[in-house]
Amino acid sequence: MQKSTKRQPKSNPTAGLLDSLRAAARLRFASDAQWARASGVPRETLSRFGTRLSCDSRTLWALAEGAGCSLVAVPTAARAGGEGAVAYDRDVESSLLDLCASGNMDPVVWRAHASGFFMGGLAALLAGAGGFDRERYLRLAESLHVGVTTPEVFGLWLRQSPLRPARFLPMLRARKSRATAHAAR
Repeated sequence: MQKSTKRQPKSNPTAGLLDSLRAAARLRFASDAQWARASGVPRETLSRFGTRLSCDSRTLWALAEGAGCSLVAVPTAARAGGEGAVAYDRDVESSLLDLCASGNMDPVVWRAHASGFFMGGLAALLAGAGGFDRERYLRLAESLHVGVTTPEVFGLWLRQSPLRPARFLPMLRARKSRATAHAAR
């Protein structure tokens, strides 16, 4: 009998995904049995899942939904920094501060400043910052880059972004309050 020349993966990628889903499910359920029941899959599926090299997509989606998660495909360009890469200097920073302080929520205007990934991440950042309309900025973020508001993709944005929230947000708040004071005169 001839041996297979097909290369086997060194690790099971579905096992890593299951670990992430299981951690999320632990916050909602006391046991895998409860998670499986809520997901509509047999409990045995969870025990076999870690040893298989593949999984039915319907099962994977059901487990994610049961765990309160969503599965998101992150474009390779965003992972590699390609699409998300932005030339960032003081002029760009000042332009972004002006845009954010203006309250303009037009996705076309936002996209004119940088890539959808970068600007979507910036909108998601503002959605989580005090003093900004969370729902409107979340919608803006998703319109600029679908999935950027998920913890995984936003975390990727934070790691890759040249914008540092600890610097940018205080500067934005100062610029926003100056603009508000100026408009009140």
